[in-house]
Amino acid sequence: MTISLTGVSRDAAFDGALGSLRDASFASRLFSKDTSLWGAEAAVEAAVRLGWTDFEGNASEVLAATEDLRRELLDDGIDSFVLCGMGGSSLAPLMIAPALRVLDSTHPDTVRAALEGDLSRTAVIVSSKSGGTVETMSQMRAFEAAFVGAGVDPAGRIIVVTDPGSALEDAATRAGHRVFNADPSVGGRFSVFTAFGIVPSVLAGADMQQLVADAAGVRDELALDSGENPGLVLAAALAAHLPERFVAELTTDGTLPAEFGLWIEQLVAESTGKDGKGVFPIALPAGATPSGASSATLVRLGAAEALGNDGRSSDSDSDSGIGVFAPLGAQLLLWQVATAAMGFLVGVDPFNQPDVEAAKIATRESLGAPAQTSPAAPAPAEIRARLRELVLPEGYLAVQAYVDSGDPELAGLLVRARQELSAELGVPVALGYGPRYLHSTGQFHKGGPACGTFLQIIGVDAQEVAIPGEEAGFGALLEAQAHGDASVLRERGRDVVSVETQDPVGFLRGLLARG
Repeated sequence: MTISLTGVSRDAAFDGALGSLRDASFASRLFSKDTSLWGAEAAVEAAVRLGWTDFEGNASEVLAATEDLRRELLDDGIDSFVLCGMGGSSLAPLMIAPALRVLDSTHPDTVRAALEGDLSRTAVIVSSKSGGTVETMSQMRAFEAAFVGAGVDPAGRIIVVTDPGSALEDAATRAGHRVFNADPSVGGRFSVFTAFGIVPSVLAGADMQQLVADAAGVRDELALDSGENPGLVLAAALAAHLPERFVAELTTDGTLPAEFGLWIEQLVAESTGKDGKGVFPIALPAGATPSGASSATLVRLGAAEALGNDGRSSDSDSDSGIGVFAPLGAQLLLWQVATAAMGFLVGVDPFNQPDVEAAKIATRESLGAPAQTSPAAPAPAEIRARLRELVLPEGYLAVQAYVDSGDPELAGLLVRARQELSAELGVPVALGYGPRYLHSTGQFHKGGPACGTFLQIIGVDAQEVAIPGEEAGFGALLEAQAHGDASVLRERGRDVVSVETQDPVGFLRGLLARG
């Protein structure tokens, strides 16, 4: 098995970046779990975050146990699976298992739709590394109540994935839930080959055995201190021209899951976007036109290179960006190695997320504050004019959509709005659902280069869904998360345009209407 990169501009900056990785013996030291690679301050965190480099043994054990559980559940007539999780606990299964319903939202409509499924044949996987993720714990309590209301014992229907010793492990054990312990030496965004990636995916019928085998097949290649190591080449290509070219616009050719780009977004943005630096990946929707901005590099993702009639790669002479070609399992390990190497080149700790907690604190403060009447939403034309004033020519726009992520009409309108805004403003435009992006690109928004502008679209829902045991419901939590993040962004000097509306479809249609 091979990994191929094409279209890499091998200029002096690239050669210097690649040379520094090679001269530092970065790859071999990474797979030897050398915690000193990212400096003395990062060594403490790295000491408990490099387990992903040695994934096969743990993965095999979890695979076997999960496959046994899947057979048991199917024998009992349980064939529908829901995952409650955020960030590193949800984005890998979202990519790997099409049959899995992933609930990584607090929007009442999204939560309601999940709760109203056929619970008689449903099992719920609750995944949280810390054991205290507010969205996930709220969803778990809602499902416990829903199971009881449907006359189903939650004990056998809720499966928990968490780190050993977490409060969630203790509570789940007392409640009689099946618990899978994840490897505590692996951070969430690097956890695709741990219980966080394996358990939900295998229960939903995905072939994780093949992904693990494909990753294992390229491990030795990625551990070489060579200028041909594709992990080092990819890292150098993306980091060599910082800070001017800091955006990586990701496209897939249909041979890899469409959600692969979302997984890369979290991995790279949360790992490198700090201390005012970083690489910002933007997963472009299928068929989207790249921005063409000078700040952006196009990255084309595929399972294999396309060959011309002469047998040569049709991408080999491409000037349209970087091509990264390998089966999905190999891609996953490649991008993890490249991300760790980018941290080395950028000069940041790739395993911490120093700016994520600020939004969580602001959310709690917003929930505890007296309720306020939302101002009338500005007209769409005013929004466009405001964005033209605020967006920096060398910057980017991030659309943060706190709406029902399960609504196909909304999804289509958001994709169209993203494309039109990018064309009008001439900058890369990212699109993320809230609160999902808070556990993904949110770290980059607050900790990366201070050149982002943010458009929040908050779909206020009149029909609240209660969180058992809490005064505030899911809708109140959603609004608090949006307000909290906006507050922190403004504190960091970022411009935020917030729109609260009970009709997000109507708002987006207006935003798309010109004249």
